[in-house]
Amino acid sequence: MNIDYQLYLVTDEQTSEEELLPIVEKAVLGGVTAVQLREKHSEGKIFFEKAIKLKQLLAKFNVPLIINDRVDIALAVNAEGIHIGQKDLPLVEVKKIIPNSMIVGVSVQTEEQALVAQKEGADYIGVGTVFPTTTKPDAITMSFATLRKIVQAIHIPAVAIGGISLENVHQLSNVGVSGISVVSAIMKADDPKSAAQMLRNSFK
Repeated sequence: MNIDYQLYLVTDEQTSEEELLPIVEKAVLGGVTAVQLREKHSEGKIFFEKAIKLKQLLAKFNVPLIINDRVDIALAVNAEGIHIGQKDLPLVEVKKIIPNSMIVGVSVQTEEQALVAQKEGADYIGVGTVFPTTTKPDAITMSFATLRKIVQAIHIPAVAIGGISLENVHQLSNVGVSGISVVSAIMKADDPKSAAQMLRNSFK
């Protein structure tokens, strides 16, 4: 699948299942191009049930579903992708388990991590944290110089992550990233569709 990473939505675990689907649908109508389901603390059954419903919704719009961390959930719902961090199951092991059609993204904070991810077969990387974020308050913010250096060192798509909002997204337009990843800017917006539209327009 040819993935468009331009506006990459990561869901908020605090969002109930009843709220999740309407918010995501509005966001997709506003221009979200990929959705990652992130459930760090959910039990497997709850994660699976959210994932299967989200997969059905996104399939109608031909928008890919990417599962955070849980390879078993990604396989169970036939998701388009899996996203892993530096402390998760190693990329080379993930690649042994998943079909060739499933993409893998890796979170990186350094040029070295980005180059290793690329060498081991990552389809894209998530780079950050680019701005302070309430989603991960202990995350270390990355300089724009480091972000540019990482992007220039690789040939796979890079998605900027961390604290991206309508107020600061324009700062990422000229650093070479393929897309932006957002959580609160859409998930907590009064109008997710409008928020998505404005984020895409500001990033272009």
